[in-house]
Order: sequence, then structure tokens, then C-alpha cells
Amino acid sequence: MNGPHPDPQPFDARAFESRLAELRGRILAVRASIAQVFLGQEEALDQLLQCLLAGGHVLLEGPPGLGKTTLVRALCGAVGLPFQRVQFTPDLLPSDILGTRVLRTEPGGAHVLRLERGPIFTHVLFADEINRASPRTQAALLEAMQEGQVTLYGETLPLPEPFFVVATQNPIELEGTYPLPEAQLDRFLARIDLSAPDEDALVRVLEQTTGSSTARAQASLDLPALLELRAATRELPIARALLARAARIVLATDPRRAGSPEAIRANVRHGASPRGAQALVWLAKARALLAGRLHVQPADLDAIARPALRHRIVRSFDAEASGVGTDELVQAALAAS
Repeated sequence: MNGPHPDPQPFDARAFESRLAELRGRILAVRASIAQVFLGQEEALDQLLQCLLAGGHVLLEGPPGLGKTTLVRALCGAVGLPFQRVQFTPDLLPSDILGTRVLRTEPGGAHVLRLERGPIFTHVLFADEINRASPRTQAALLEAMQEGQVTLYGETLPLPEPFFVVATQNPIELEGTYPLPEAQLDRFLARIDLSAPDEDALVRVLEQTTGSSTARAQASLDLPALLELRAATRELPIARALLARAARIVLATDPRRAGSPEAIRANVRHGASPRGAQALVWLAKARALLAGRLHVQPADLDAIARPALRHRIVRSFDAEASGVGTDELVQAALAAS
């Protein structure tokens, strides 16, 4: 016969808030450390940290030379996470990422097949120029990004927690590239667009990178604290009215709905999926936490709508030809919600 169960401990809101404030201080230290290395892109840095806290993957898009590799290296250095960089090329095979079996000779002379794990078995996978690899190789990431595991030769292998994919693509090069299919794009929590720095930021970049010494991000967060921050982000409360607004924003991107804006119906072939609504909520929670708030505000949804949805909207051929951008269409969906 079981003995009496102890009474559950009451939720200590003050202790939770105090612990969250301490953890937020550490993630802000991470931000400050990265900002010393990655200059002039504060909004992109904030969005990257929001994705890290929300537990999703990131697609970085921008022309060459804007510091995408520098940003990822600085992030891993500040958070203390190991990472692997894979340069995607047309001849890259799935086994180059996932791993393969290798014939080994044992000390007794016997030959055995050993599984050699690929670079995907890491905490942060930097997939550089992901759209240069063939669709077959791109598809090798689908299971890993969605389920946090890899199936090799009939064996399912879990990936380390957290598992964070940061992929880059160059929007101005079309020769020798394979555009990511919608199913692949939908697995990225956000697409962060990097723009050229202004004059002041470029001067600071030159001051820092053309001298005899360069700044490096200092470790300001450890793995247990990061996992705790991720859990706290998911637990952050959000009002049902804001959940309804997130749903309306995503539904407004569907050109088949009668209530969708005219700009959507005229320029969109396919709107965002329910994953887009989840991305809105998770990123809004992460933004609120970084701002030191224990609840989500409408402004959080407005601020993260573009990175959460811009890669989930498929424009019509006419829209692409006339230069209608996805950010304009997201803004139309926001206005209609």
C-alpha cells in the first residue's frame, strides 16, 4: 500500500521571476558579447537570439561579405556550444552530412562495419550556402530539423539537445543553385534578411577588422542555462486574444479565403501553414522574454511577423515579375488582422 503523497509545492511566482531575471541578464550578456564582433546588424542579432530561445532553426539570407559566418561563430563562442560547418556544394552527398558505414579491421583481424557519424551530430550545424546542394542532399536535413533525430541504415539516432541549424543562402546568385522547396523552408522558424551596414557601422567594422587584433565573443552562457531559458520561453503566458490574432494573421495570407486582403489574393499562390502560426507565437514569447516582460504584447507579434512568415508565402509569377516582396504581403496580412 502506498504511503501518503506529499503535498505539491506551491508555485513561487517571485522566485520564478527572480530566476528569469538572472537568466535574462546572461542572455543579454551573450548579446553584448556578439555585438562586439558582429557590428551594425542589431535587429538581425536580436532575431537570431529569439530563434535560439524559441527552439527553432534559422535561414540567413544576404549577399556575400555581410558577416554571416562571423555571426554564427560569435554566437557559438558566446553560448559555449560546439558547432560544425558544412559548405554545401552540388556534389555534396547526404552521407557527407549524416554519416556512413566504414569497414574497419579489428585487432584480431576481423572486419566489421562501423557507423561513422557525420557533422550533423553537433549542437549547432552551420549549413553554408544550403541552396547550392542538390534537392536530395537538402532533404537529408528534413528529419533532423523536424524531429531532432537521424535514421541511418534502419537505426534511429537522437541528436544532441539543443540542435540548432543556421543555414545561409545568397539571394543574388541563381547559377548553380537549387531553390529550397516549400517543405524545407517551412522547417525554418525564421528567415533573417541581412542588409548592408550604414556608413557609421562600416567604419566600425573597418576599425575592428583591419588592425593587428580582432575582438572575440566571450562565453557568457552555459548549456544548462540555455536549456532553462528555452523552457521558460515556452512557458511564458500569452493571452488567448493574441493567439487568435496570430491565427488571423496566418489565415490572411491564404489567397483562397474570402476575407483575405486584395494584395494577398492578387499576388500569392500559397499562404503560410499552421507552422507559421506556431512560429509567430514562439518568436513573440522569445521577444517578450528578451525585453524583460513575463507576457506577450501585440507589438511582439507585429515585430516578428516578417521573419516568421516571409519565407512561408509563395508568390505568384506575376508578383515575382513585378517585384512585389513578401514583406509587403506580410504587412498586408498584419493590417487585415
